[in-house]
Amino acid sequence: MTMNCPDLSQSPDVKLLNNGLYGAFGKRVLDVCLIVLAAPIVLPLIAVLALLVMRDGKSAFYTQNRIGRDGSYYKIWKLRTMVANADELLASYLAGNPEAAAEWEATQKLKNDPRVTSIGRILRKTSMDELPQLLNVFVGDMSLVGPRPMLPEQQAMYPGRAYYTQRPGITGTWQISDRNACSFSDRARFDSDYISNISFVRDLGVLIATVRVVVKGTGY
Repeated sequence: MTMNCPDLSQSPDVKLLNNGLYGAFGKRVLDVCLIVLAAPIVLPLIAVLALLVMRDGKSAFYTQNRIGRDGSYYKIWKLRTMVANADELLASYLAGNPEAAAEWEATQKLKNDPRVTSIGRILRKTSMDELPQLLNVFVGDMSLVGPRPMLPEQQAMYPGRAYYTQRPGITGTWQISDRNACSFSDRARFDSDYISNISFVRDLGVLIATVRVVVKGTGY
């Protein structure tokens, strides 16, 4: 279940519909139930991964502001995958590499990111750095499936309002797509399509596809 970049001829706000009982209530129940069921396995795994991250003497976890539903701010939790001076290193790297600067401008990502540690590359490749976000889901900041969490400074780059109608997701239709081939603004098309067709069956399909992405190591 891998999606290509969406059709840019469509408005990013096409068909923002009321998604019925599941969208209003069932989706949140599913999030909490799945997290409670997974906790006995996931919590020990996070603890082991945190110890591996801490071998370089840095904090195991990383928090950062993200934009939530209705434009509210929340702190996202991740396992640390970058060096301590990541912001300064990025600025220096982009200043000396025009191609990387263009890639960052278009996608807000780098395929070869100099900030990422060796253990961080493994965590990102398998998407296991995202596991602490289950706490964000449990407290209601996020959902298991939804739009990719957005940084405050990225808001001006995002067309439309689709993102703001839902809780951001640990995974979603963009996350399981050929995302490295899509621009940042393309995310609005994925969000509009998902929000127009929210259902239990679709969320289940995205979660199953996410497991495939993790197993294949096609994240990052």
